[in-house]
Amino acid sequence: MVGVAAMEMNEVWKTFLSNPVPFCGGFLSGLLRLDVKQDPLRSWLESQGLRVEEPPPSGRSNGPQSISIE
Repeated sequence: MVGVAAMEMNEVWKTFLSNPVPFCGGFLSGLLRLDVKQDPLRSWLESQGLRVEEPPPSGRSNGPQSISIE
C-alpha cells in the first residue's frame, strides 16, 4: 500500500513541476471552491483561450428519472 501512495504522490509532483502555474491555479480554485461557470474565474479562463461549456437545458437531464408502472 505504501508503494501505491508513493507512486500517486510522484505523479502529483511530476504534474506540479511540469506545469507549476496552472497546477497552483487549479489547486487554489479548488480550495476556494470557485465555480468555473461564474466570474471572475470564467472570464479569466476565456481570456486564456479556454471555453467554458454551458450545462444542458434543465428541461431534460441525462441522469436518473422516475417512472411509474401500473
